[in-house]
Amino acid sequence: MLNKSLPQIWYGGDYNPEQWDEATWKEDNRLFKKAGINVATLNVFAWALLQPSEEEYNFAGLDQTIERLYQDGIYVCLATSTAAHPAWMAKRYPDILRVDYEGRKRKFGGRHNSCPNSPTFLKFAPRLAEKIAERYHDHPAIVAWHVSNEYWSYCYCENCAKAFRVWLKQRYRTIEEVNKSWNTAFWGHTFYEWDEIVVPSVLTEEWEGGKNTNFQGISLDYRRFQSDSLLNNYKLERDRIKKYSTDIPVTTNLMGLYDELDYFKWGKELDVVSWDNYPQFNTPISMTAMTHDLMRGLKSGQPFMLMEQTPSQQNWQAYNALKRPGVMRLWSYQAVAHGADTVLFFQLRRSRGATEKYHGAVIEHVGHEHTRVFRECAELGQELNNLGSELLGSRLEAKVGIMFDWENRWAIGLSSGPSVALDYVKEVHKYYDAFYKANVPVDMIGVEEDLSQYDVVIAPFLYMIKEGVADRIKQFTSNGGTFVTTCFSGIVNESDLVTLGGYPGELRELVGIWAEEIDALEPSIKNEINFTKDHGSLSGSYTCDTLFDLIHAESAEVLATYGSDFYAGMPVLTKNKYGKGSAYYVASCPSQTFVDDLVKTIIKDQALVSLMKSDMGVEVTARSNQHGRYLFILNHNDQESYFDTGSATYNNLLTSKTYQGKCSIAAKDVFILKEQ
Repeated sequence: MLNKSLPQIWYGGDYNPEQWDEATWKEDNRLFKKAGINVATLNVFAWALLQPSEEEYNFAGLDQTIERLYQDGIYVCLATSTAAHPAWMAKRYPDILRVDYEGRKRKFGGRHNSCPNSPTFLKFAPRLAEKIAERYHDHPAIVAWHVSNEYWSYCYCENCAKAFRVWLKQRYRTIEEVNKSWNTAFWGHTFYEWDEIVVPSVLTEEWEGGKNTNFQGISLDYRRFQSDSLLNNYKLERDRIKKYSTDIPVTTNLMGLYDELDYFKWGKELDVVSWDNYPQFNTPISMTAMTHDLMRGLKSGQPFMLMEQTPSQQNWQAYNALKRPGVMRLWSYQAVAHGADTVLFFQLRRSRGATEKYHGAVIEHVGHEHTRVFRECAELGQELNNLGSELLGSRLEAKVGIMFDWENRWAIGLSSGPSVALDYVKEVHKYYDAFYKANVPVDMIGVEEDLSQYDVVIAPFLYMIKEGVADRIKQFTSNGGTFVTTCFSGIVNESDLVTLGGYPGELRELVGIWAEEIDALEPSIKNEINFTKDHGSLSGSYTCDTLFDLIHAESAEVLATYGSDFYAGMPVLTKNKYGKGSAYYVASCPSQTFVDDLVKTIIKDQALVSLMKSDMGVEVTARSNQHGRYLFILNHNDQESYFDTGSATYNNLLTSKTYQGKCSIAAKDVFILKEQ
């Protein structure tokens, strides 16, 4: 259990006392207690202080900080500091420095500046993690281990090239299999020796920052390899920690929809998933909700940690808007509503200098508690303290699974056609948003997930079909499930080799169609999805754009056809009976209105239950545990709005008020309702 040592929702965040003097430390403790903070994340970027030279380690300052916090009732999420190596290390061992995409050797600077396959880094980083674990594993203040910080970016150095060849040998065994998987007969790229293989970059196969490649197989495998390399860095530190500490969870903070790492693979290696939530001022609320659900889905629905969010504003976006009054509380509870058992910030006190000095904090530069941000943080801290342990470990339950796959996303981005406008996340979000607006819970799932627990599975843009995936989907549908997929699905295998015999390849029998051609037009050019008769909530005409599969129905029923162009009258929406279930195929990129109506149709056909009727902009989720079922009502609107409990009566855990029937909720307010 994440909260075993501290059985309540953890509240606090990143704290950097090394940037401040002793008088400030004392004031920090006073303000932390006043704000209700009970967990501080320490030591995230302190490697240079902890190890001033190759053989010297100095933990005196960290000892004092941990003890000082603990004596005031503040627990510690202790980081390993390995996200930025010391300057002396770069000077003495230049192999630790990365080479960028354009072949330039970095100098010391920034963070995540270490090559993941550097012998120096692979020696010193796990050693530091082990020394920290050995020293602090039995300190009662420690409630979690935090390895490195926000792993990101790739390296293209010779160490990585050598390690890439080893990785390829383990994956393919023979050079002949590499040639086959990468289709190297194209453009005369056949390899005869392993050391002929070089990393794909602007110097070799790629251009435009990796958005384009001559050989998708090479570029896909390099992304897999780099994700695995960074994951190996995490695992090495985690394993050193676990030599001394087996009952305290180990994690590292992920970044939601970050593109470069296969987070489903990472989720298997984390004791608890943690992530950093930084929506922009115009990020759709449902996109943030989807990302929370995606992070929860990395470990099959287990509660996760909200490791970072800002109390007020970011510093690194183009327009760093303040969170309006009530929004910090609202978004904190949105994370809890989707499965978080922690509410943590970056940061607790604003830095005085360098790049994050304008990033928001609980304690602003003015240095006292008489600010709007501090008052809001203290009020939230009191509420979370009052909730105690009741919500801990509670789960969300869903009968709808939406597939998300990082390797599929990479493959679409590298596909070299048919359109530069393909946006995997956008298309997935369309379907999530439709269920979100209907207050029907959704699990975001990987392609390896057990599908038997779901009534509906949606797989937008399932371009890449990995081994066994099609069979699992067919079994799910045959057993009575409803499956939905879209254009540009079933095209290639996991090496990005086209599945011959007609699109959508391994899904052809399931969806009962084959696609002859794929038209790709500039997104402003629209076509129509026309219904001659109603199908559930679907009727009349809708728009579609970007991609247009020219499909032929085999066993599928044609529900709607294109309205214009030379393929007017050809199918654009089909439904195929398959065993006890059915499979929809959406042959274009439809408008949100179409997706909303398709989802309404599926909800009715599958008798899916909406958690509660509410006004648009009022989000409803539910978590359950041995104590009961909790409904979160979150009003994202700027005005009072309404929801309807029906005949049931609920008690609001935050105010002790009761609600029944049609009820109002103030702008930006949150209710946590438990049925009486």
